[in-house]
Amino acid sequence: MDLKRSWMFVPGHRQRMIDKALGLNADAVMLDIEDGVAPAEKDTARRLIGESLSRERLPNSPARFVRINAIGHARMEADLETVLRPGLDGLVLPKVESADEVLKVESIVREREPRLHAEGGKIRLLVAIESPRGLLNAPAIASCSPRVIGLMFGAEDFGRELGLPTVREGEAQEMLYARSAMVIAAASAHVQAVDGVWVDLKDTEGLWAFARQSRRLGFSGMSLIHPSQIDPVNSVFSPTPEEVEYAQQVVNAYAEAAARGDGSISFGGQLIDRPIVERARRTLELAKTLGVSTSRPSN
Repeated sequence: MDLKRSWMFVPGHRQRMIDKALGLNADAVMLDIEDGVAPAEKDTARRLIGESLSRERLPNSPARFVRINAIGHARMEADLETVLRPGLDGLVLPKVESADEVLKVESIVREREPRLHAEGGKIRLLVAIESPRGLLNAPAIASCSPRVIGLMFGAEDFGRELGLPTVREGEAQEMLYARSAMVIAAASAHVQAVDGVWVDLKDTEGLWAFARQSRRLGFSGMSLIHPSQIDPVNSVFSPTPEEVEYAQQVVNAYAEAAARGDGSISFGGQLIDRPIVERARRTLELAKTLGVSTSRPSN
């Protein structure tokens, strides 16, 4: 699974923001035609996004996703007509409440993909869960199509449906159950879980704390709304050199034990068996993908 840590929303009707975003170090940008764009600006957003997708990619530039309008709405048809083109990596599907909605979009993409001269199945789907009904159906949604690469939690719409206060409380403690349930739904289908945005741009400490909590809950990435949030999010969702070093020690120690015929070992005062070793291997694989060193430099 190609994990993406930082997913940045970019208003599709702002050419300057699109230009800047395509050169940032976010793992993915979500060019927006939905909630971030007023109805009168939707046509402009479609046009600018379509033109931007046709540009040649810069080295190491973010993956290009587009958040389309509500599934089944006439605007969605116009969105897909414009953005389904070779430069598109994937779609962000908003406010999904059933697997049938995802399959409706998948059918359109599957029918039009050959015209793009693109590899079949190349266009991926990130599905936003933004309501209680969507959360209850999240396991089915996550597993309904091989194009689905992840679930993204839409905290603000979800909070509105629950009737929560406008001001978020701390690290979104009031949504711990919903966020954990979504992580479990994503894990059951072996897809990525992407947490919601941290909306207070002035509270950098709050962003770091929220991102760390997200990772502890099992999220592997976060959505964000400003370039200043990219580095903190990328940092938190990357293994630290210390984590990588420990994971390598665990794998090495277990390999030595297995050679002796032992199925588990005591390492650093902790019982180490196969599930822990597999987690350590995943840490090493992620570190390799992200270019995190698997050994400390010699003194």
